[in-house]
Amino acid sequence: MTELAIHAADRDIAANLCEQVRSAYADRTPLRIVGGDTRAFYGRPVEGNALNMAAHSGIVSYDPVELVVTVRAGTRLSELNAALAEKNQMLAFEPPAFSDASTIGGAVATGMSGPRRPWAGAARDFVLGTRVITQEGKLLRFGGEVMKNVAGYDLSRLMAGAQGTLGVLADISFKVLPIPTANHSLRLSMGLEEALAKLAELGRQPLPITAAGWHAGELFIRLEGGASSVNATKERLGGESLSNDFWQQLRDHQHAFFKLNEGQALWRLSLPPNTPPLALEIPQSDLFYDWGGSQRWVKTHMTADTLRAACEQAGGHATCFTPFAQGGAESPFTPLNPVVEKYHRNLKAELDAYGIFNPGRLYAAF
Repeated sequence: MTELAIHAADRDIAANLCEQVRSAYADRTPLRIVGGDTRAFYGRPVEGNALNMAAHSGIVSYDPVELVVTVRAGTRLSELNAALAEKNQMLAFEPPAFSDASTIGGAVATGMSGPRRPWAGAARDFVLGTRVITQEGKLLRFGGEVMKNVAGYDLSRLMAGAQGTLGVLADISFKVLPIPTANHSLRLSMGLEEALAKLAELGRQPLPITAAGWHAGELFIRLEGGASSVNATKERLGGESLSNDFWQQLRDHQHAFFKLNEGQALWRLSLPPNTPPLALEIPQSDLFYDWGGSQRWVKTHMTADTLRAACEQAGGHATCFTPFAQGGAESPFTPLNPVVEKYHRNLKAELDAYGIFNPGRLYAAF
């Protein structure tokens, strides 16, 4: 047993969690799965007995040579990131941490990824395997600790973004990556149309870009990779230097943009690459383009129907990040079409027959 595993052994409460789930299953009692409770704003409110995951924490195993780490769901992101940084490694999908209490289980359950997502991949792309507590209170392993795993249905990655509605994430194995040897962030003054054209041009070239955004007349770009590549691209693009803290502030919604005015709601518009500005009457000061323009943050009084209609026409969808009780949309997620909804219902019925896991978190009907 490794030193990390020994240190974490006394924080394994899987048996207790399984017992709580078995009891809830027998009594048909809804459970509200809670880690750091820093992402409760995301999705619909859940009524049920709290299943507290925060104590189920610690790094189970970590092999820097194989670039694999296995961690319990209640482990704080700050603890995991610090352990990886000691070996000059990182979670490449840059999960947001909305406070120091944010846990890795919550990051995976919500499927959130940071500014690097278009260039590195989403949260589910780095999940190798999981241990999941099923509706019957059984602790089952899915996937493994290698990238190529073809032994059956990939339930592990299905758990990413399911928001705890299909089972309880107990342990998660990740592929990690080395921290780039060099980095540089810059800002360029330019309008929105010019910025989008610039990003489309740069995206067709083999440049070390790992983050790109636009707000209030400025284009922001992060370069990461080998020193020679980063320096050459830095000289080519020019602009003013930008603190790397900028991307952490954007990722964790600490940037001043995310302060809402009275009556506004925060929306995330997810759109195909190179989508032009949508025909919405929104001041540019209330827009923040992230992911090279594929993710757009909007502060607005507009109705959900108006925003979703514009996104749907462009091939995307809109999600409300402001809770209904604070003026957000009653249905935070875009309604499913009948075919997709049927698959969702069937999957939920198979894995959570009595609806005990975070009922109504994604959609009111299931």
